Amino acid sequence: MPTGTIARLLIDKGFGFIRDDSGVEHFFHRSSVRGAVFELLREGQHVEFTPEDSGKGPRAGDIRLIEG
Repeated sequence: MPTGTIARLLIDKGFGFIRDDSGVEHFFHRSSVRGAVFELLREGQHVEFTPEDSGKGPRAGDIRLIEG
């Protein structure tokens, strides 16, 4: 499963962006976060996710925080 870092969060709008380890940014919606509360996420946290294709570009699904 790919990993990356939360690059930008727009808590009030319910979405953000994850920068994967190769530098590509993936959009994500609050509904894709698993095992964590979206409103408690912070930029810079490390995550793993499932990459998805969308008509608007790379998207992240099934997002989970990486402990440590």
